[in-house]
Amino acid sequence: MTDATRALAGFLADLTYDDIPDYVVERCEELFLDWMGSALAGKDYPPIPLFQKYARRMGPDSGRCEVLVDRSRTSPWFAAFVNAASSHVVEQDDLHNSSVLHPGTVVFPAVLAAAQDLDVSGRDLILASVAGYEAGIRIGEFLGRSHYTIFHTTGTVGTLAAAVAVGKLFKFNTDQFVNALGSAGTQASGLWEFLRDAANSKQLHTAKAAADGLLAAYMTEEGLTGASQILEGRQGIAAGMSSDAEPAFLTDQLGSRWALAETSFKFHASCRHTHPAADALLVLMQKHDLVSSDIESVVAKVHQAAIDVLGMVNEPTTIHQAKFSMGTVLGLIAVYGSAGVLDFQDRALQSEEVAHFRSLVSMSLDLEVDRAYPAKWLGRIEVVTIDGRRLSAAIDDPKGDPGNPMSRGELEEKFHRLVAFSKATTQAEANQLISWAWRLRDASSVRNLLPHVTSDPTN
Repeated sequence: MTDATRALAGFLADLTYDDIPDYVVERCEELFLDWMGSALAGKDYPPIPLFQKYARRMGPDSGRCEVLVDRSRTSPWFAAFVNAASSHVVEQDDLHNSSVLHPGTVVFPAVLAAAQDLDVSGRDLILASVAGYEAGIRIGEFLGRSHYTIFHTTGTVGTLAAAVAVGKLFKFNTDQFVNALGSAGTQASGLWEFLRDAANSKQLHTAKAAADGLLAAYMTEEGLTGASQILEGRQGIAAGMSSDAEPAFLTDQLGSRWALAETSFKFHASCRHTHPAADALLVLMQKHDLVSSDIESVVAKVHQAAIDVLGMVNEPTTIHQAKFSMGTVLGLIAVYGSAGVLDFQDRALQSEEVAHFRSLVSMSLDLEVDRAYPAKWLGRIEVVTIDGRRLSAAIDDPKGDPGNPMSRGELEEKFHRLVAFSKATTQAEANQLISWAWRLRDASSVRNLLPHVTSDPTN
């Protein structure tokens, strides 16, 4: 056992808004907008209506907290539950590389629901979100690569990240953060087996992580205690879910390294493990002026985790499975030049050209790529053309990574694409939501987010 959990809890308790650099605040606003786009894109997208139906059946028919996809109101737990599910379904939510965690899809649903329940300011929401990101990312790094082999880190670690974020809204002290982590950690779950047969568990993972993290924080506020060594204890998370856990990651450069700012935005609407190869194939085809019919075979040179996750999907039968099929993603890139939400909706399973290209694609473990992972997600691609040429391309930073960032203009374009896809807002509402997000730090309240699109955030 170590004292790393308590040291992390102490940092979280002491963290103030004024401690956060301006660039981290700005990135948090960008991540929040990006999360809203993903959440709104889930409107009417299977299986999200099932989550809404459950919330209506089991939860209250009114409340302080918004369900973004239908603008209804409910309790904090059910709002977090539905919003977390909807923000993970089109595969456009953010990812942090070295922790292999999607922080936004678990932190923001929980913190928004609690912020609306407690009626706090935009600054409070930002501070709480930063706390959730900083804790969640370090816990993901702590659990290591072995954890991700079996467990969906966003489901497991996401429960603790959500609890921290909500706990910061309650202004928890060190002991309370320790208890909240204990109560969240004992609920942490999420297994990769769902992907093999196209089950809907991935959205259940994020829904439960956000809602149960919120539950842990609210119960801690009421006085519930949790295990003080839930992370490093002899029967804690690492003992049961990891073979390479490293406690030093829990306190890595606290207060000087801002892990939230390392988080990547997703450019393609697919599993992040496909993005490096997709970007490399785009580079190669543009450089050599190729079209899909010029290509005889493609080898994506990848890290082992990509094989572990994507290798389960050979012939996708659903749109969601197609997002985890390297051949399908590269087929969309080769045939249409993009792998966005509409490409998956209208082309991934319907296009004969994409299906043919999928049969040309294989994955191969590359030691250079694997050694760099998860700190860096390298893209390496090898192509043999019909006329016998052997071509290769490499990218070191997929589009959306901090080393190859998306501008605010590109994030605005992405937001418009996502809400247009689901028709969740009008264009005017989308513009106002964007303007509101860019001034989130000035909002006196976040209780009426969607009605807020027609008013000034400082009112």
